[in-house]
Amino acid sequence: MTEEQTREGRVIDLSVDVPGTVEEVWAAISTGPGIGSWFVPHALEERVGGAVTMDFGDFGTDTATVTAFEPPRRIELTSHGDRALAYEWTVEARDGGTCVVRLVNSGFGPGEDWDADFDAMTLGWRVFLANLRAHRTHFPDRTAQPVALNGWAPGPHDPAWQELCRVTGIDPALRAGDPFATGGDGADPAVPVERGRVEEVLTEPGALTAYVVLLDEPVPGTAIVIAEGAGDRVLVGFQRYSYPDATTGPAFTAWHPFFSERFPLDAQP
Repeated sequence: MTEEQTREGRVIDLSVDVPGTVEEVWAAISTGPGIGSWFVPHALEERVGGAVTMDFGDFGTDTATVTAFEPPRRIELTSHGDRALAYEWTVEARDGGTCVVRLVNSGFGPGEDWDADFDAMTLGWRVFLANLRAHRTHFPDRTAQPVALNGWAPGPHDPAWQELCRVTGIDPALRAGDPFATGGDGADPAVPVERGRVEEVLTEPGALTAYVVLLDEPVPGTAIVIAEGAGDRVLVGFQRYSYPDATTGPAFTAWHPFFSERFPLDAQP
């Protein structure tokens, strides 16, 4: 993955190589089911002027309009409101059966008022694009069922990451390729047991630690385990993208009460 951040112009410019033809990769970034398989659920009308609804779960929904639609190469979404942003996605074929997906996220204003949004979204997009690569690599012809669990942990960043891993029983020092499991020694008894391996580890000292995980048990999928932020409270999350043969069951809904109790979203610094 390559990254360019231009703070003066407030542009996030990120690219990632993913397997697949242009048409296959295009479906992953321009359709509601495709985007929901690695990011958050989207309802998207595939045309210029089409309505877009982005479901961020506990953080509510956001709306946008499709302002460019050029299959299978380019789509742009522009959100609404006082802090509207533009999200331009392009797909370019490469040799060897891969494509480059590029995101240009613009519209950030100048000054400290926009700093937190710019910094958080830059870190977040890095993680979600890594999950896009995992989705296209391991589940290219399937649609995921996403479940996002988020909450606040006391900061600063490193203790928050350690606390997330402690109560979930996850090793806090894994590397790409290592076995992954929840419910290890010292874990909260309410933690569902998940097993797989780490695909990527993404870090920004003092601000981001994230595992992108390929899960095998109890249902195949990918997951993002993340601590993001550097202040008095840090956003922590476990986001699972499942590819079950039936409707998501108790193994996944069990995460909700656990996160609500351990990492409440209404927690104050």
